[in-house]
Amino acid sequence: MNTLKYKLIKSEEQYYEYCRILKRHVIDEHEENEDEIELLELLIDKWDQDHNTMEDVDPVELLKYLMEDHKLKAKDLAEILGLSKGTVSKILNYQKGFSKATIIKLSSHFKLYQEAFNRPYPLVGQVSKELRSAS
Repeated sequence: MNTLKYKLIKSEEQYYEYCRILKRHVIDEHEENEDEIELLELLIDKWDQDHNTMEDVDPVELLKYLMEDHKLKAKDLAEILGLSKGTVSKILNYQKGFSKATIIKLSSHFKLYQEAFNRPYPLVGQVSKELRSAS
């Protein structure tokens, strides 16, 4: 009987191991790994849904982490997203939210589901604007 290469994730240790394997495959970008990448994404997504691992993640903090992990600077991100450096700076400093186009580009570039970047988070000055409109 054949042993399965991957199984349903049952522990955090297994979860992080599968994440590391997925990251290596995505970085390698070999076509023969496409099925394995899809399977790992499904298994990881199931764990995320069952354990709410992404539910409370601030999209800007996630982006900052990904930038650090991929050794990207704001100017690199501006190029990837087709935005000005000023707009990227506003996003990273909570002065401007993600547009739908930006969410799509980020999820595609970092190989994540759009939901990871499409979560509500407070913007600087948002409260004062709400208070002004209420008065």
